[in-house]
Amino acid sequence: MSAVTVETTTHPTATPTTPTTPTTRPARPVPRRTPTSRVLAVELRKMFDTRSGFWLLASIGITAVLATAAVIVFAPEDELTYTTFGTAIGVPIAILLPIVAILSVTSEWSQRSGLTTFTLVPHRSRVIGAKLGVSVAIGVVSMLLAFVVGALGNIVGTAITGTDTVWDVTALTLSTIVLANVLSMLVGFMLGVLIRNSAGAIVGYFVYAFVLPTLSLLLAANAAWFERIQAWVDFNIAQGPLFEGGLTGEAWAQLGVTSVLWLVVPLAVGLTLVLRSEVK
Repeated sequence: MSAVTVETTTHPTATPTTPTTPTTRPARPVPRRTPTSRVLAVELRKMFDTRSGFWLLASIGITAVLATAAVIVFAPEDELTYTTFGTAIGVPIAILLPIVAILSVTSEWSQRSGLTTFTLVPHRSRVIGAKLGVSVAIGVVSMLLAFVVGALGNIVGTAITGTDTVWDVTALTLSTIVLANVLSMLVGFMLGVLIRNSAGAIVGYFVYAFVLPTLSLLLAANAAWFERIQAWVDFNIAQGPLFEGGLTGEAWAQLGVTSVLWLVVPLAVGLTLVLRSEVK
């Protein structure tokens, strides 16, 4: 008989390992949410801390004083009324305020500060909301300043000429004038959010404020059907009664419809793009 060889394999005895205790790390503190008041303060400071921003805002007061002086020097004595001073001051302010709103938004992209801003405050909607609030506040304060300068000009001008001081503007009319200028400022803000380029948004505003009204008037003069609906589709025409006061119910309805068409819908589109676009 042949011998059968049995091969056995030996395995090394496993050495029991001592279970390791996981290292416990101290919990990282959750950073506190940046207060809204601080975000507003920062956005307000941004409007003044550059030369262009400072002089743009300073030009509001400067142009108000120059316009008042021009009325005193050149206007006939029978036209030295509060309306005349208010109109002279309101024209340059109506142009400057939308530009202030535009630059408040587009500066994050034109000066390449958006990445820092939206890193420190990740919720972009809070930053855009703060810019909107600050812009509206500056617009209201600027209009109040214009009213004060106009009142002083009315008093000084009539005192120099020896004529009676005429206060032919009611408080209601002043409030609707403020509303009209705030709406114009919001249009500039909307264009800044939608275009996010300073030069492009400013050009867009001048096209909106000067080119489109001219085309609208030409179309209304040559097309009866458009003349009937002009106040329902032309935002500039719908804002006109705000400078006169005493709006009717139809005028308020026309202002509401055109505000949705020219302000609310484009602003919603621009906000969607801002919240979703990549910031570089």
